[in-house]
Amino acid sequence: MLLVAVSGGIDSMCLAEKVRLEGGPFAIAHCNFHLRGKESDSDEAFVREWASKYGIECHVRHFETLEYAASEKISTEMAARRLRYHWFGELCKEHGYEAVAVAHNANDNAETLILNILRGTGLKGITGMKKEGSVPDPDFADIPLLRPLLDMTREDIEAFAEEHDLSWREDCTNAENEYKRNKIRNLVFPVFREINPSFIRTLNEDMKRFAEFVEAYPPETFGPSVLVPPTASGSGPLPFMKPRAATVSGGYASTNSYIIQEEKWDGSSPVIQPQGMLIMDADKAGDYFEGHWESGDWIRPLGAPGKKKLQDWFTDHHFDVEDKHAATLVKDAGNPHHVLAVAGFCIDHSVRVTAATKRILRISAKND
Repeated sequence: MLLVAVSGGIDSMCLAEKVRLEGGPFAIAHCNFHLRGKESDSDEAFVREWASKYGIECHVRHFETLEYAASEKISTEMAARRLRYHWFGELCKEHGYEAVAVAHNANDNAETLILNILRGTGLKGITGMKKEGSVPDPDFADIPLLRPLLDMTREDIEAFAEEHDLSWREDCTNAENEYKRNKIRNLVFPVFREINPSFIRTLNEDMKRFAEFVEAYPPETFGPSVLVPPTASGSGPLPFMKPRAATVSGGYASTNSYIIQEEKWDGSSPVIQPQGMLIMDADKAGDYFEGHWESGDWIRPLGAPGKKKLQDWFTDHHFDVEDKHAATLVKDAGNPHHVLAVAGFCIDHSVRVTAATKRILRISAKND
């Protein structure tokens, strides 16, 4: 039996109607995040009424989303996502639902791709969402997550809604540009559409090709990079990845978000750091661990005259609250507030590679 996530918007109402027309057993789940006052309550009433009309079981849960976001020091968007998927997992375990279906569509997929690229991403971050995945909660990762609308654009969904005379609720915040995703949808995509009216399908096709490549050549099968020097045209260095062999010397570690590779270095060639990769002296780094920002953290950025509060560094580089808490840090195990690297951005001056360096660490994104 399927559990379908239904907010009341056009995407989820299209999904619910498609599942209903297929005739299989299903239930729906609606989250009231209390973010839009009476509108949130009206959304809930609308979904309850639709479920009652067709005799479909409807689960509803209320969340104090803003309080949770403040307590966890995360964005409202991230808080809603965590609360939603954890509850979906609980419902599946409690009622025996075999999978969760959500209404992500081709437009959502394109937005995610652009967000990932802007944040900095590894290969997996450009492969897009999958039609079949797993619930993104560590407690319920064994539950399948389905995206039946992933090949449908917003225009396809609107056409389906009109054909089947569907009603839905409009979220007034979709027209606002407070959130990054809304900025991309409302400000960036109209420009893309002027350049290529079919850009949504184009980007989704690109992601499928990227996914085919990553499936054939998984990032974890790669070993140390062989860096190609800048070309005569001035195009800059490009990383050439070769399959990791069992005989390759040096360490290989994987954090939640980044791959850290250790290798010997003889100083015979200059160190070139491709965009998105950091290289530092392994011996100077010593014992390290992956962490996230905490009050009191500091770094001496490469080339800087002195150390700087990491909070100030974030401000200088225009990190918002969400980015700040999401940033992956490499920290000194002997001094946990000493940040050796902000993964994807910069290293501490103390771990820079010099002529005396014998071993190096390469830090590169695994996925976003």
